[in-house]
Amino acid sequence: MRDTLLIALYAFVGAAAAGLLGAVLLRALRRRSLVVSLAVVACVAVTAMLAGTLAVAWAMFLSPHDLSVVTTVVAMAAVVSLATALLLGRWVVARSKALTLAARSFGDGGDFAAPGVPATAELAALTRELESTSARLAESRERERALETSRRELVAWISHDLRTPLAGLRAMSEALEDGVAADPDRYLRQIRTEVERLNGMVGDLFELSRIHAGALALTPARMSAYDLVGDAIAGADPLAREHGVRLVGDRIDAVPVEVDGKEMNRVLGNLLINAIRRTPADGTVAVAARRSADGVVLSVTDGCGGIPEEDLPRVFDTGWRGTHARTPPAGAGLGLAIVRGIVEAHQGRAAVRNVTGGCCFEVVLPEAGA
Repeated sequence: MRDTLLIALYAFVGAAAAGLLGAVLLRALRRRSLVVSLAVVACVAVTAMLAGTLAVAWAMFLSPHDLSVVTTVVAMAAVVSLATALLLGRWVVARSKALTLAARSFGDGGDFAAPGVPATAELAALTRELESTSARLAESRERERALETSRRELVAWISHDLRTPLAGLRAMSEALEDGVAADPDRYLRQIRTEVERLNGMVGDLFELSRIHAGALALTPARMSAYDLVGDAIAGADPLAREHGVRLVGDRIDAVPVEVDGKEMNRVLGNLLINAIRRTPADGTVAVAARRSADGVVLSVTDGCGGIPEEDLPRVFDTGWRGTHARTPPAGAGLGLAIVRGIVEAHQGRAAVRNVTGGCCFEVVLPEAGA
């Protein structure tokens, strides 16, 4: 029993010395290829066995013949182990290089295409993470392109909409200055109308900048959707009469909501103004408020004839306007973007869908106390 313990002790000391040397080598070569690390690990395993055997032989527990046999066996094991480690290392490195080349597509603005060769579990997990990251980056790039397109369209349309009234204001002011205006009072009324229109455009731009900057300060208060819709209908009724459009409350439930009354009046006002202007004379614009599983739904349905399906996803984009909406008083295409910004600031959502003869804009708000 004592000899067995001594043999185990000498073998452990010899193997530990080889393992310590291997750890030092691995640390020194930690920045080298994985093939080198696997070769070192294989060499350490065999060397530890050989060192333990030599330590036992040095302590006179093995005969020269037995030591020769064991050394030969260890040498053969070393050759096989080292060859296997090199093959395994080259296989793993080849898969790593393929994954590295595939990941370079991120820097080129492309999508990640996973290598078709099989890989280890760790590399497979890394591949899945890279695929997920690639999908998120693609979505981000698409949003960035959409925002850039929207920004360019907004600048172009704002420039167009500013140039026309400014040219008219300049011409009318020069006519008044030169005393050649046939009806100065009419010119003054027209100047006031154009100035108010420009002021509204600037106000919309300022409101949109506050929304995008996250600086929209809300003062929520509990109120009934019935009162909210009633105030909006009363404010839009003169415009509806002017255009010969019937403005009706289709179904208005007295459900409670907690919103900023001023901002939500602006939301409903924008929706009603758009609906009235795009509904032909003798048409109907219906306003409704009802409770649903998602919250409180406020809807405005018009008779515009519908929106092309390919344009529906862009309706709430900044600066977007329909192809027929390039003449005053169409505005700068900011109204619906402001609607979405205010609604989302209330933790709600805005949507649009086509219905028979027109389209329906819906604003979904959390119910008070929900």
